[in-house]
Amino acid sequence: MADFLGAELIGDKSGQATGINEIHKVEKGDLVFVDHPKYYDTCIRSAATFIIINKAVEVPPGKALLVVDQPFEAYLKIVRHFRPFEPATGMISATATIGKNTYLYPGVFVGHHTTIGDNCVIHPNVTIGDHCIIGNNVIIQAGTVIGSDAFYYNGKKDREVWYRKMESCGRVVIQDDVEIGAGCAIDRGVSHDTVIGRGTKMDNMVHIGHDTVTGKNCLFAAQVGIAGVVEIGNGVILWGQVGVSKTLTIGDNAVVLAQSGVPSSLEGGKTYFGYPAEDAALKKRELVWVKRIPELWKKVMG
Repeated sequence: MADFLGAELIGDKSGQATGINEIHKVEKGDLVFVDHPKYYDTCIRSAATFIIINKAVEVPPGKALLVVDQPFEAYLKIVRHFRPFEPATGMISATATIGKNTYLYPGVFVGHHTTIGDNCVIHPNVTIGDHCIIGNNVIIQAGTVIGSDAFYYNGKKDREVWYRKMESCGRVVIQDDVEIGAGCAIDRGVSHDTVIGRGTKMDNMVHIGHDTVTGKNCLFAAQVGIAGVVEIGNGVILWGQVGVSKTLTIGDNAVVLAQSGVPSSLEGGKTYFGYPAEDAALKKRELVWVKRIPELWKKVMG
């Protein structure tokens, strides 16, 4: 890998890379890249075994640095090598696998190396990108896109184009018995998997960001938006227009009421409301007091 990237190899030279990942999902054996001193320590201390970096720093035992001038370019080179662009040659790729008793309506697109299980119904104009895995008994309503690229960019303001695309090489995995409404978008992982747990049901116009993992038997109502790298437990209910920020966790059986915003992690087994989303009973009492402010102000002012 060092030869492939033209990198200086420092540290353990006997290891073998087993994957590439971004910092929030990195595992032992993975490559990760870092190109800003602010994040050097985080990457060095992460589970990653190999760090593509633009400066030689002290490396812990059992790990290795691959030192290059442009770590982001090195990352892109790896992605393009292992996930090269393959032009579509038809609506259903010859490398796709479609299970028994699965029905695809007219206008469905299925990309390369994608697997769709048994007894599925894929409605008109659904797009399923490359390397996706769809389980058994899955229903996907019209106009939904599975496996769109992540909204994830390398940002630097010392160049003419500030935001450069971090190309996605992950997958989308839809487990058995999932139902997805019309006009939804589920982004592939940047370098990990975006996973929708078994039995989860989604209404129309739901967005799931890259590398997000949902548990089993969740309910997401219309216009729910979930950012990237979110961990959602089993049995979670997000009602209409709930917005969930990135890199947080929602515990099992949590319920978030409509139009709430979730900027930080939530414990399971509770009902939440408002922005920031807090215990719903507490938040409703706050609203009662807010409505009384004019009345109280008049009393204070005489």
